[in-house]
Amino acid sequence: MTATGDSPGAAVAAVDAAPGSAVDAAPSLAVGVPPAPAIEVRGLVKKYESQAVLRSIDLEVRAGELVALLGPNGAGKTTTIEIIEGYRRADKGSVRVLGIDAGTGGPSLRARVGLMLQGGGLDPRSTPRDVVRLYAALHDGARDPDALIEELGLGSVAHTRVRRLSGGERQRLALALALVGEPEVLMLDEPTAGMDPQAKRTTRSLIRRLRDSGRAILLTTHDLADVERLADRVLILARGRIVAQGTPAELTAGAAPALRLRVTAPLAEPARETLTAELRRTWPDARLEADTSDPLEMTVAGADPEPWLTAAVASWAAANDVTITELRSRAATLEERYLELTGDRDVQVAA
Repeated sequence: MTATGDSPGAAVAAVDAAPGSAVDAAPSLAVGVPPAPAIEVRGLVKKYESQAVLRSIDLEVRAGELVALLGPNGAGKTTTIEIIEGYRRADKGSVRVLGIDAGTGGPSLRARVGLMLQGGGLDPRSTPRDVVRLYAALHDGARDPDALIEELGLGSVAHTRVRRLSGGERQRLALALALVGEPEVLMLDEPTAGMDPQAKRTTRSLIRRLRDSGRAILLTTHDLADVERLADRVLILARGRIVAQGTPAELTAGAAPALRLRVTAPLAEPARETLTAELRRTWPDARLEADTSDPLEMTVAGADPEPWLTAAVASWAAANDVTITELRSRAATLEERYLELTGDRDVQVAA
């Protein structure tokens, strides 16, 4: 099992899969035979002293599937990942990876799992070529280090000290270390954090190809754009429990539609209060919720988006010299559903 990574940042060069590449190397699936879960967690319980961190959670990831595990800080995501990778022991429940108990699988199991972690422990004096060759030496049947370096666009910095690499180069190096042992299972922590839009697109494309090649991938991230573009299924962890799960479309379908409006300038708090008071004369539970990523957008929650509500908002805007550039009813986004379930505001929705 490989575990490394540094804070990501700069652009990632395009990576194309070639015959015999890390993307093509995963085992094929038997035709007509449903694959057993590559990761299977049942009734997982973990406590730190008297504090319950995980309260009997279940999850599974099958070969050729990418599952996103979401949750606010402190929800238990890191503890879950550490138990699956065998770093920590569960207090109750079973955790199996590739059919083997994660707590007792030992080096032979860890060699079949690749970790791409956001925080790293690399010697800053080392170089990408040195590190990838070192990790390759720890695996039987490892990828050719030099070929992998080239595949991930690190050839031009192969002899550069790690401390001088950009954030994006360090992130590519972290992915190289996760892939060098030809893993069947991948666990990716914030794989596109801090990257520019082009870098995100390139990394997402590579992750998608890894999934399509048959690897089982467990993704943890605060970037909901990654989830919407990559995840086959999403599990939302809050207060130590899985509070919702399903495809991104299934999760958003669980929330009622609402009226959204966009204005030309952010509304001051007094204006927000007067609009809320006006709406509550007819809809007692109405409230304004600001968009976490765009101060010009708001949602009228607590009221069905009926024509009278639209008319009331438009009438208030006209009376108060507020210009509305967009007023529409639409289904909830994944971000809105996530916030509804967790209250966590530390999420990213851009790019």
